[in-house]
Amino acid sequence: MGAGDSGKGLYDHLYRRFFENRARHKGYDFQHAPGGSNPTPGVTFPDRLRWWAWGRWKRRNKIMAARDRFQQDILDIKKQPPR
Repeated sequence: MGAGDSGKGLYDHLYRRFFENRARHKGYDFQHAPGGSNPTPGVTFPDRLRWWAWGRWKRRNKIMAARDRFQQDILDIKKQPPR
């Protein structure tokens, strides 16, 4: 095993490092964000995309509106009062 100890669990070394450093820890390490099973939010369309489609600008506008809405949801999290 490369990073872990032989004969132990796959993530034991990571848990050990977490418990050793938890008193000094401040905030969240965004560069080490865990991968999850949740898919990224998507935008659905009533018809399939074709290379010759005339409505590409409508799709682009819908995607950009969804992007702006998701971004605004993230920004609104900071505005909520703490519980």
